[in-house]
Amino acid sequence: MTTPTPDLPRLTRSTPIAPEASGPRVRPTGVGIVHLGWGAFHRAHQAIYTEDAMAETGNLSWGILGDVERSPQVRDAVRPQDGLYTVLTVGLDEHGHTVRSARVVGSVVDVAYPGEETPRLLAAIAAPTTHVVTLTVTEKGYARRPDGRLDVEQAAADIALLAAEEAAGDADVSAAAPATTAMGLLVRGLAARRRAGGAPVTVLSCDNMPENGRVLRGVVDELVDAALPGEAGAALRSYLEESTTFPGSMVDRITPAATPDVLDQVAAAIGARDEAGIVAEPFRQWVIEDRFAGPRPAWERVGAELVPDVVPWENAKLRLLNGTHSVLAYAGRLAGHATLAEAVTDPAIASHARAFMVDDALPTLTPPAGADLLAYGEELLVRFANPATGHTTRQVSTDGTQKIPFRWGEAVAWNLEQGRVPDGVAYGLAAWSEFVRRAVRDGVDLGDPAGAERLTATVHEVGEDRPEDVARALVATPGLLPGDAGTDDRLVDAVLAHVRNLTQAGDGLL
Repeated sequence: MTTPTPDLPRLTRSTPIAPEASGPRVRPTGVGIVHLGWGAFHRAHQAIYTEDAMAETGNLSWGILGDVERSPQVRDAVRPQDGLYTVLTVGLDEHGHTVRSARVVGSVVDVAYPGEETPRLLAAIAAPTTHVVTLTVTEKGYARRPDGRLDVEQAAADIALLAAEEAAGDADVSAAAPATTAMGLLVRGLAARRRAGGAPVTVLSCDNMPENGRVLRGVVDELVDAALPGEAGAALRSYLEESTTFPGSMVDRITPAATPDVLDQVAAAIGARDEAGIVAEPFRQWVIEDRFAGPRPAWERVGAELVPDVVPWENAKLRLLNGTHSVLAYAGRLAGHATLAEAVTDPAIASHARAFMVDDALPTLTPPAGADLLAYGEELLVRFANPATGHTTRQVSTDGTQKIPFRWGEAVAWNLEQGRVPDGVAYGLAAWSEFVRRAVRDGVDLGDPAGAERLTATVHEVGEDRPEDVARALVATPGLLPGDAGTDDRLVDAVLAHVRNLTQAGDGLL
């Protein structure tokens, strides 16, 4: 972890910060929320809503314990800071000038790394004072196969541990073995909660997936069935059915990955070293299905929307924001653009991104009550063009085989059913296939752990110097597009036409 401006004091509860900065607003009295996947997005989003809710109501029991999935580095950065970190909000004023504001956030009690601290995380999930478990583990964190079912092989260690822990029947988790997946950690924590008395709990997915609450509940059920078939899992299934809810939610705030430059900017803004600081755009949104098993923070008092059905909001965000993001990211990488702001202001790319958003995706959506989706889409293009956030094409282009089915799949299926070829999607698929082909050819990391081996094999089998044939094969990848869309001649012909244009325009790759 890069340490900016080492002559400055380290951010802690006792460190004075610059008068231009704000916060922290609260000092929690305990843990009420366990968050799995404690990364930049959670820091810029749910943690801020939670701090604001505590400040608004005076109820300080909603402190957050974060689970750092990938490595202990972030834990080691934030723990010496008493859980504090800075969100540097960067936007543009009406004259196009950059505007910055820094806020130190105080809703996080601590973070823990499951590779070394699984017992602590399990105990926190099991504690009766914890009422909500939230997740931002990304699509690949759900340990699912391309067909959407639980990847039993990936979760095998946690499945075995869950079976052993339930057979032992002990509420004490102090000697628990490390969790190897986020889903395993969650289910083992819920099982420990049942064994400790079974207080109700809400498990709230905040990941960019359609019907994320339903998807999460399905993975949990499959993992329980794999570890505890039949009567062995009866008690846990009953607890999940009677005392646990899995509402869905839609989240939105562009939050790039932190860089050493961001940490330097944060240090300059607050007058202290903050090794967990992040940058984000001004806009944020949270829509939550109002289906909780017990107490929760008063998020609705600080800007969140509690609704009976989150799916229309979820679909709008996934297809318009995330879907357009992916088009820009793949095409941007081919054109040598490092950021989405560069890509969306490139006329050769922007026209296709707009076609995807307005012509392909928008007609597939049912607008939520009171929402103007066309205006929302136009606002998105303005947000994407904000160069200050530095949202990179490399970051957004990761995990293509996991993201494309959700972001482009419905637009493909709906338009083909209407007898229309979704040309914006075809362009996106062409850009993705060219990215894959060139990355394999040049030895560039695909950033797609779930699909890299299969995609690489396809490119080698077809031939690295045959872009149209590679595109035809990649678009037909099982699970990438719904039904037989990947072999539909209308769509494939449109994809190949864009591949020809992309290869004529150049053969580079960022």
